[in-house]
Amino acid sequence: MPTVKSIMKKPIAIQKESSIAHAIRQILDHNISRLMVSNENELVGIVTEKDLGFFLLSDNTKENLDQIPLNKVMKPLVTVDELMKIKECAQIMLDRKIGSLGINSHGKTVGIITKTDLTRHYLQKYVGKKRVGDFMTVSYVSMHENDPIHKIASKMIDEKVSRIILKDQKDVPVGIVAFRDLFRIALTLGQEEDTVDNTDPAISVIFPRKGFLSESGFGKTIFSKEIMSNEILTVDYNDDLVTACEILLDSNVNGVGVLINGKLGGILSKTDITRALVSV
Repeated sequence: MPTVKSIMKKPIAIQKESSIAHAIRQILDHNISRLMVSNENELVGIVTEKDLGFFLLSDNTKENLDQIPLNKVMKPLVTVDELMKIKECAQIMLDRKIGSLGINSHGKTVGIITKTDLTRHYLQKYVGKKRVGDFMTVSYVSMHENDPIHKIASKMIDEKVSRIILKDQKDVPVGIVAFRDLFRIALTLGQEEDTVDNTDPAISVIFPRKGFLSESGFGKTIFSKEIMSNEILTVDYNDDLVTACEILLDSNVNGVGVLINGKLGGILSKTDITRALVSV
């Protein structure tokens, strides 16, 4: 039975004194979903894409993102020994509802594993074992492409999801919005102290920033279709689960749509792959 040492990666760290804006830039620049947090060369915590996303969506301050300290979203790092079995680690992630584990060797954190690593492990070891339909989530959260993004933000918070399917006026799925789409706005409009509302052609109204996606800020003036990804990556209900793993890894996304009789019927995420790994 393989141990977690065989799939762990070297962690990318950020200093505890950093700002939220710096953390977002690092996540986008490195195309990763989480950062270790260090204090005087010792790893003391972790900040994830989801933690940053939920904080930004609910933030109601007027602070510039470079002024908000990282410790507002940093969480303790859950660690395991490097000799723990991979399936045991997967079960811990599911039980704790976390997406990563720090890996310890002789009392020191030397690596990290994520659900991406578990997805890659499943792809390499379990061809032909399970179907997409065995582990998909038979539902998805949706809104409309003409909804302003402050409504998208509220929906993400209420449903505790990091992606939303967007539909057109005929209720046909046409795109998807994820946290990373919102992060890019955070690094532009989220840096400004004021935002301009030009929705009324007769008058321009200037609002204070009031958080990342408040109704009285730029969250009201930007519509979902302006930032959505037009392509919804999909797999079929009857596909081998490794087909979904390949798409998730090659496209560097956390979830894909699942087609049932040619129509979008659910979502398959890396969390679902983790559940499959525990079961095989």
